[in-house]
Amino acid sequence: MRPLPIVACVALAFAAHAPAATAQQVTGNAETGRGLTYTCVGCHGIEGYKNAYPHYHVPKIGGQSTEYLMNALTEYRNGTRKHPTMEVQAQSFSDQDIADIAAFLSGLTK
Repeated sequence: MRPLPIVACVALAFAAHAPAATAQQVTGNAETGRGLTYTCVGCHGIEGYKNAYPHYHVPKIGGQSTEYLMNALTEYRNGTRKHPTMEVQAQSFSDQDIADIAAFLSGLTK
């Protein structure tokens, strides 16, 4: 048994799942986010709207948690969450844009 390679593998596994030390946390500004969400209303702001996929309803995003919104937009931007329209929309967003949008949308209620 060779313990050094096993230890190295375990260390790499933990490092792969640990948050990056250099990752910068951004704080969202809801007022800035308000200006960035003007296109979102076109689909997400219409009661009962269905997009080009008739079996797919457009979810309400107002009032969702900040964490959920940031994760979803980041995943669309990175291509790990799939929806053609959302991927295109999110590709232009910076991390700060995403934080601002999430701050605004999470503060909305009915």
